[in-house]
Amino acid sequence: MKAPSKARLPKNKQALPPRRRPPHVSEISAGGIVVKRWRDGFVFAIMKDSYGQWSFPKGRVEKGEELEDAAARETMEELGLERIQLVEYLGKIDIWFKDRFEKKGALVHKDIHYFLFEAPEDAKIHPVPSEHTYETRWVPAQDVLKESSYVDVRPIIHLALERVKTWKR
Repeated sequence: MKAPSKARLPKNKQALPPRRRPPHVSEISAGGIVVKRWRDGFVFAIMKDSYGQWSFPKGRVEKGEELEDAAARETMEELGLERIQLVEYLGKIDIWFKDRFEKKGALVHKDIHYFLFEAPEDAKIHPVPSEHTYETRWVPAQDVLKESSYVDVRPIIHLALERVKTWKR
């Protein structure tokens, strides 16, 4: 008696290798959307980043650091703020980009967790070049979506705007 042969798929039905992601570096970052009460409404803090785009502060989460602590630290460092109050977690975005600084040319996959913070009414922001912040300004709530350069962050901005609308003036 002959040993049974292994079943084979027809050539056009061969199992394909699992889809591979290109070689990349993974990072986890946390950042803040900062709002303060101003006149009869609210303003949002935005900054010009190292790519020359208007954005919100963010940075890597250090080993052992909680997401909200990293978000507060990065936000205060990059905007030159002395004090902010955590309001709530807004959500996460997932981005891919080519690094221009530390790992030049490397493909980076970054998860960025955003938190909503409130700053005191007298809070001032200023550029911090050592933190790659080259310009800062307060933007009225009705203009923050069009002023933000990155489309990926828009759902987070929408959520922040919805939350702020519920605040009492």
